Amino acid sequence: MKFHIIIEANNPPERIAELAQLAESYGMEGVWSSNMHDSRDPFINFVDAARATKRIKLGPVAVSPYELHPLKMANALLTLNEISGGRAHIGVGAGDGGTSTAMGMKAERRLTAARECTEIIEQAATGEPVQYKGSMYNVMYYHSSWVSQPPPDVFVCAGGPQMIKSSAKYAQGIYLGDHLPHHVERVNDVIKAEHASMGRHDPDFRLLNFWAWHVKEDQEEARAEARVWLAMRATPWPQYYHHDILPEDEMQIVYDNIGAINQAFYKRDPNITAVSKDILDRLVDQCSATSSISNIDHEIERIKKFEVAGLTDISLRLYDKPEASIRLIGERVMPAFAA
Repeated sequence: MKFHIIIEANNPPERIAELAQLAESYGMEGVWSSNMHDSRDPFINFVDAARATKRIKLGPVAVSPYELHPLKMANALLTLNEISGGRAHIGVGAGDGGTSTAMGMKAERRLTAARECTEIIEQAATGEPVQYKGSMYNVMYYHSSWVSQPPPDVFVCAGGPQMIKSSAKYAQGIYLGDHLPHHVERVNDVIKAEHASMGRHDPDFRLLNFWAWHVKEDQEEARAEARVWLAMRATPWPQYYHHDILPEDEMQIVYDNIGAINQAFYKRDPNITAVSKDILDRLVDQCSATSSISNIDHEIERIKKFEVAGLTDISLRLYDKPEASIRLIGERVMPAFAA
């Protein structure tokens, strides 16, 4: 299992560099920041970290071709890749949330958009001339002759069944979000079936999962932070795999009060009185890491279930006191997965 961290996108570059150095000191695989519509630029913001580190990979998730043409996305990613000595990575997403929504752009033909964007980036990374004619995106007269580093890692962010099946055919790897271990197992079965149907044998195929990390000194502190950020999880939304998280009647209460859950996020208030605390706490316990430090073995066992289910990498989203979280993961969690 490879361990990554996801850090707050609005951190200044010098802060990202500090956290990246600490993560690298524990042998972590990568650092990500979410691509938010009102945050610092997710490529430029990693430049200080690229210069301050030597091994760890760096880059944004998820960047959409609806907001940034694949040619310009390739330029930004490959520039970061050159600065970092071949250590850039990216999660390409084709959803209609975040930046696309803020720009008033509707996501259409998502499967095609993700595939063509990924193909353009990967062709650009070769340093050879690119003439690409797709059904959504075209690239002409492109030649990144300045490319001198190994290609960056390019993952496709997928959640729905169609995107998972489609990206399994062409992607280097798939980046899931908020999937539980048994969800990962289902996804892995789909990937294996798609690979078998096309005769693809790829032992290096990567399967990542974004997982919220709220482990604190006290479990109530952990759950309170998780309730604040519940609006950012996939699990409260009806289109997610909800039927095996909480009973239907309880999930309906959550759906009926999405507005209150969103307000808790905007106000940074863990007290969502419209939904019982019992329901909310059982929900956040299922869809994120909310243990106390004294009960960290519970989270280690869940990550082991992720690994058995087929996950190759886990990306832990850190919140308050990220240094403490990095040290905890590096000193208490990662050793349990040492070869």
